[in-house]
Amino acid sequence: MPEVLSQSQIAFYRDNGYLVLERRLPDTVIDDIRAEISRFEDEARGMTASNDRLDLEDSHSPDQPRLRRIKLPHKISDVMRALMYSDHILAPARDLIGPDLRLHTTKLNMKSAGYGAAVEWHQDYAFYPHTNDDILAIGVIIDDMESKNGPLMVYPGSHKGPVHDHHVNGVFAGAFNPQEVGLNPSDAVELKGPAGSISIHHGRIIHGSALNTSDRSRRILFYEMMAADAFPIMGSMTKWDGLEDYNTRMLCGEPTLTPRLKDIPIRIPQPQPDTPISIYEIQKGLKKRAFETST
Repeated sequence: MPEVLSQSQIAFYRDNGYLVLERRLPDTVIDDIRAEISRFEDEARGMTASNDRLDLEDSHSPDQPRLRRIKLPHKISDVMRALMYSDHILAPARDLIGPDLRLHTTKLNMKSAGYGAAVEWHQDYAFYPHTNDDILAIGVIIDDMESKNGPLMVYPGSHKGPVHDHHVNGVFAGAFNPQEVGLNPSDAVELKGPAGSISIHHGRIIHGSALNTSDRSRRILFYEMMAADAFPIMGSMTKWDGLEDYNTRMLCGEPTLTPRLKDIPIRIPQPQPDTPISIYEIQKGLKKRAFETST
């Protein structure tokens, strides 16, 4: 029996590749996350370049710090690590992809008021193909997410289609233009919701988000995970430091030595561009952008 999702919600996810669960988290949790963000914003003051913790906006300056992303927040924030292991996050994931879950990565995309960077259209699975696609991302909505402040957008049902070519001139660019593969921009859906809601999107769904030009932030914390029997394909951008390390990433349930194979389309994200490993930097290789860039 499902833990928290109804059968209709599970069916909707299967058909469309996404869900939004409104007000899933208590206000106290969101308040704690916001306090952690303030701590990292203070840390960015005086910085002149991104590091292994903080990814800076192109418009950042040392006296006007502007964060684009907090990298691997579960490793540098006790608050965000504890939330990752909670049933607030894991229960709906178990309902969708089973009891044995392994962490892929975490990130907190800032998309601050007035300049928050766009993320071009892409599929997460293009960055990290696996032996099966029981892979999803859970987004914790930290600020009310509405049309004006650059919400996450998806093409419903695109998780059932091809994995599109994310290369430009033979080099992985981490994005593509949906119109060039026959998709209609009017078919994209905004995943909106009040602070404390969570979004869930399938690893193969086509998604992106526009520049935030509003006067309100749109910060979202992502926990990306997969079924424990989904193993990375060689050439993937998934970190692999051996089985012992890989098994430390179990979020719940039991690991396995038996990958489950599914007949699904795969593209390898190689060769990599000569840029820092950041979706924002990789996507600068895209020749024709769907969204405006920050200034």
